[in-house]
Amino acid sequence: MPRPTRLILPHQTHHIVQRGNNRQAVFFSDDDRLAFLKWLGEAVAAEGCILHAYVLMTNHFHLVITAGGADSIPRLMQSVGRRYVSHVNREYRRTGTLWEGRYKSTILDSESYVLVCHRYVESNPVRAKLVSRPEDYPWSSYRHNALGHRDPLLRDHATYTALGATFAARRAAYLELFGPGLNDEQVETIRDATQRGWVPGTDRFRQQVERALGRRVEPPRRGRPPRTSADAELAGRAE
Repeated sequence: MPRPTRLILPHQTHHIVQRGNNRQAVFFSDDDRLAFLKWLGEAVAAEGCILHAYVLMTNHFHLVITAGGADSIPRLMQSVGRRYVSHVNREYRRTGTLWEGRYKSTILDSESYVLVCHRYVESNPVRAKLVSRPEDYPWSSYRHNALGHRDPLLRDHATYTALGATFAARRAAYLELFGPGLNDEQVETIRDATQRGWVPGTDRFRQQVERALGRRVEPPRRGRPPRTSADAELAGRAE
């Protein structure tokens, strides 16, 4: 069966997730994470992309990123992936697959889902029970977006800039978004859209994406088989 067309469009904002093979660890030390972020920053600049949010977990990572050209994100992911795998194999004297197949991605409707995805990504360590507050996790964009701790890898998305007329106003508004937390439907929508290749957002936005990609990007029909307890446990550990 042919693989579906990847959900990538130039100049659109995407959510990307890449997991370790068999959900095994891909980051083993702070030095690993620093190396990964260095190569990510270089690839973002080389491909004309814009990084808005990220988190590096133990066995996977998330990016919220606006594409440059049509092939910019695939080239970026290939560049970072190859350099990082070489680093891990050299440092830990290992061979074989590090990543779990292809990375997953979806295109985000700026009007309704970019900031939801920011919260989804930056709250990941809290959902995984690694920390009690997102600011306590050092390997994400939360401190930049919410607390004003400058991260040179990041540039604000237009929907973030629209939160307020000043830096202080934007940070305050962003902090308020984290107050109630994401509801279960929002978490499931982002997770399912990214994993299964459909686009969250308005019907109008999906129609625009469908015309550009030449494929359907509607959400799956209701009434999917219920998830097992094992599925739910795995999803809770690595989102």
